Amino acid sequence: MLELKDIVWRAPDGEAILKGVSLTVPDDTLMVVTGPNGGGKTTLARVIAGLEKPESGKILLDGEDITDLNVTERARRGVSYAFQQPVRFKGLLVRQLLELAAGEPMTEKRLCEVLSRVGLCAREYIDREVNATLSGGEIKRIEIATVLLRHTRLTIFDEPEAGIDLWSFGNLIDVFRDLRTNIRGSMLIISHQERILQIADQIAVIAGGALKRVGAVSEVMPELMADAGNPSCCGRREAFAG
Repeated sequence: MLELKDIVWRAPDGEAILKGVSLTVPDDTLMVVTGPNGGGKTTLARVIAGLEKPESGKILLDGEDITDLNVTERARRGVSYAFQQPVRFKGLLVRQLLELAAGEPMTEKRLCEVLSRVGLCAREYIDREVNATLSGGEIKRIEIATVLLRHTRLTIFDEPEAGIDLWSFGNLIDVFRDLRTNIRGSMLIISHQERILQIADQIAVIAGGALKRVGAVSEVMPELMADAGNPSCCGRREAFAG
């Protein structure tokens, strides 16, 4: 279980981006964090992953205080972070990247199994470099495959729909739906997309650096849909952008 207690984070210019956010992500739960652009969602994800350090507050994973641990130490505790724009590695083959994630050599059969889960044919990809020759959708799906291999306690996806085509997005929904069915640990997805929101167990709304709402999909979605038609509300149409 992930627990955030009164998390405060400021930008280098002193602007408060997160203003005392407290949030709990229970075990075996898929939570989607949504809200207006600039509200603090990605910053929250980076703070959880250890890419940013909060000014104050605590982060607990399964009861352990990980606030002062760096990103590598958190990864060893079972925290995975999938970037909005995945990193490319010139000279590194897809096969090698997946084996690094798995922590062991992999047979072609196993490589095929994991890549097929994200809609890719292993024979077409395992000997390709993880570089600019791969499209945004391809590299995003390969990154998700590495996350699948790690079997982490907490997996964070920052706007996984960013930069991918419509077909890849449909396949991405299927991957998350499958992950949700077979979840081992918790997932936190930062997203505006209604279709991703609909497969969540819980939705958290972040706006203006504060937690505005958290609850079951059946409770929060009707409010978001209502706010989408009201430009004055914090959860307006940005929540379903793209």
